Amino acid sequence: MAEVDEANKPLFAGLSDVSISEDIPVEGDITVPMASSSADDEFSTLDEPVKDTILRDLKAVGNKFVHVMYPKKSSALLRDWDLWGPLLLCVTLALLLQGGSADSKEDGGPQFAEVFVIIWFGSVIITLNSKLLGGTISFFQSLCVLGYCILPLTVAMLVCRLVLLLVSAATASFVVRLVIVTASFGWSTFASTAFLADSQPPNRKALVVYPVFLFYFVIGWMILTFSPSS
Repeated sequence: MAEVDEANKPLFAGLSDVSISEDIPVEGDITVPMASSSADDEFSTLDEPVKDTILRDLKAVGNKFVHVMYPKKSSALLRDWDLWGPLLLCVTLALLLQGGSADSKEDGGPQFAEVFVIIWFGSVIITLNSKLLGGTISFFQSLCVLGYCILPLTVAMLVCRLVLLLVSAATASFVVRLVIVTASFGWSTFASTAFLADSQPPNRKALVVYPVFLFYFVIGWMILTFSPSS
């Protein structure tokens, strides 16, 4: 019976008999910690002027362009992803590919919408392939990387149009454009794989690089075969 009474005894029953002597001073304050308000909590992007927002976004896009040109310094490209840069490059490249001699329905030349669809549809397919192969990179991060890595090819398209205007000899013009497009194609492929390869399982990296190779090869081929309308 003594054991049963001991078991039914409240857990803190003995604490009521404990008293603190009046000779022992009790010091200290009991306070409830409050969340400290900082300047970051009070500031929001909704409070900043539109000009500052645009300049901040343009600076972020410019930094990502630098990361593409120097892939070893590109940790921020995956961390702070956006689609403004890819959209700008896609529209610019599609506009530069207009006005070609094959730019007609009969010859099947690349129209603006066709270039736009090829770039974005190809990026989505590569991203889905990367995810299905067990990639750890997110969907929009992959789109961001593939889109920003079109920068060398966009620059190559601009240079090729200048070459077509300045060099009259067809053979010399083709050789110069071939070198430019090949170099930009290699750089785009190298930069994109530098971002995507580490996010894939080691035994499946080749399966991820191959679609990327084809994607930039198609874009490079459109640039190389472009010829201005007479």
